Amino acid sequence: MTGWLLILSLLVLGGVLSTLGDRLGSRVGKARLSLFNLRPRRTAVFITVLTGSLISALSLGLMLLVSRQLRVGLFELDDLQAKLQQSRDALNSSRSAQFNAELDLKQARSDSNQVQNELKQAKKRATALRNELAPLQKQRQQLEAERARLSRDISKKDADIRRTEVELANVRSRISAAEKELKQLETNLIALRRGDVVLSSGQQLAAATLRLDNPSQAKAVIDRLLQEANLEAFRRVRPGEEANRQILLVPRTDINRIEQIIRKPGTWVVYVRSAANVLRGENVVYAFPDARQNINIVRQGEVLARTTLDQNEKSSETVRNRLSLLLASTLAEVKRRGSLSSGLQFDGSEMNRLGKALLNRSQERIELEAVALRNSDTADPVAVVLQPVGGPWTKIAEDKP
Repeated sequence: MTGWLLILSLLVLGGVLSTLGDRLGSRVGKARLSLFNLRPRRTAVFITVLTGSLISALSLGLMLLVSRQLRVGLFELDDLQAKLQQSRDALNSSRSAQFNAELDLKQARSDSNQVQNELKQAKKRATALRNELAPLQKQRQQLEAERARLSRDISKKDADIRRTEVELANVRSRISAAEKELKQLETNLIALRRGDVVLSSGQQLAAATLRLDNPSQAKAVIDRLLQEANLEAFRRVRPGEEANRQILLVPRTDINRIEQIIRKPGTWVVYVRSAANVLRGENVVYAFPDARQNINIVRQGEVLARTTLDQNEKSSETVRNRLSLLLASTLAEVKRRGSLSSGLQFDGSEMNRLGKALLNRSQERIELEAVALRNSDTADPVAVVLQPVGGPWTKIAEDKP
């Protein structure tokens, strides 16, 4: 309805302006007016043309003022067509995406149906496996119980085997020590036939525990230790004489080797020992130096060796031999760890009390252990106590009938 009103208004406005223009042109022609130095006739034509242009401008202005659609169509038509084309392209893309989505949805539904079928089959298989697993689990429990019983039996047998191996190792160690002692006795016997042996092979002449602040001190320290060893050798080999000369002979290569060792960081134990048996009155004592790093050998409360007294080992000789074997095994253990101690420190009275308690014991079988009384380093003496496994020896006396 608005469009028809606009057209009607344009027609009316055009007719009014045309009439006004015609009358204005006629009056200008009759009045023979002249504009811009034009002839009157030309001036009338100019007025008529100007009036027509005014009619067109007013008509267009009125249409643009009244109709928003005309304004949009006249000034924004190209943009609207571009947006329309983009919308059409987007619509086509959306339709394509929708089509692909529908295909994916169909495929997903198909896959879902397949998964559900597989799930049903899996549930059926799981139910069947549970039914098969129940008797197997029961059988496994029976087998585990049997395995536990067998493990206990094997553990007991392993313990017996280990105990036997320890005893065998102790016996072998004792035999080896006895063989070495026999060889040493034979060597000493030969030496005794020649004279008095005042230094035995391997006997220590001097020892020192040191930690160098400066590696250049190594030579002076070794020289001082060799002097002490020479004085000790002179005192033993030629007693009563003034130690006014060098009787100790040590290879220079060994001295250089020891110097290189103690130059390294750490605490070192350096000692000099006799290289062979030496008779009283000899003029030369051959010796060799050695060095070991001063480290912890045993810790307080540490079990160093064990042995077992069986039910038939109740005689005094058997108990004494077993205690001696335990001490020998302990000394061999600390020697194996690197101790320079020539023997063990222990309380003799406590050892006698332990022996008496073992003779009067009521247990058929008892295990004994050698326990370190304090921490000991490489050059320190090793102090031990012998006691039953698990507690002091006084508990044995409490079990007497």
